[in-house]
Amino acid sequence: MLNQTKRFKQFAVGISFAIALSLTACSNNETSADPTPPPATEAPSEQPSPKPSQQPSETAGSGNAGQEVGGTKVSELISSIYDSAKVGKVPGSSYAAHETLFDDIEAKWGKADSSDSAGKGIYATYKDKGFAFGYNKGMIVFDVRSYADELHAITLKDMEIALGSAEEKTVNGTDEIYTYQVNKQYQLKFIIPEATGKVDHISVYSPADTKNNMAG
Repeated sequence: MLNQTKRFKQFAVGISFAIALSLTACSNNETSADPTPPPATEAPSEQPSPKPSQQPSETAGSGNAGQEVGGTKVSELISSIYDSAKVGKVPGSSYAAHETLFDDIEAKWGKADSSDSAGKGIYATYKDKGFAFGYNKGMIVFDVRSYADELHAITLKDMEIALGSAEEKTVNGTDEIYTYQVNKQYQLKFIIPEATGKVDHISVYSPADTKNNMAG
């Protein structure tokens, strides 16, 4: 009887030990499992491509706002000069070639700073005002010139962009003269010294009035 009891106890201990081992194995299997991690932790994701607005522009910095605004101003100035020339005037002056007697100018402005015979008439220069007038013996103004500082920004390229190529190009010493036939009455001349390459002065010229209309 004692031997049976002893064997039973040994059998029970063995069963308990086997159960304990089985439980331990299951626990180890659960803790050692390697579930697939979420994509965010599986590997570092690549940096997203910048949006189009974030990507550096190939043309960034290639524009020049100052130059564009400057080009527009020059273009407007040339247009103003050309429009004034249609009626024999230059910007800033109310006196028109073909329409004005130099006596009227002199009555309002006084004596010119200088008066010189040149070409087919006499040229009176008002240096402080920046204007000169050529007139014939009958006192009819045939040439109105402006020496305004703003003209010095104009280049030949600016002129050709705004007005196209001049009908005539002549040379007087080191000055190049570009002549546009505005209409039947008037010519517009841009005088560009070789030394600067920019306009020195402009002339609105009435060729028909270079002769003395008062002569018999």
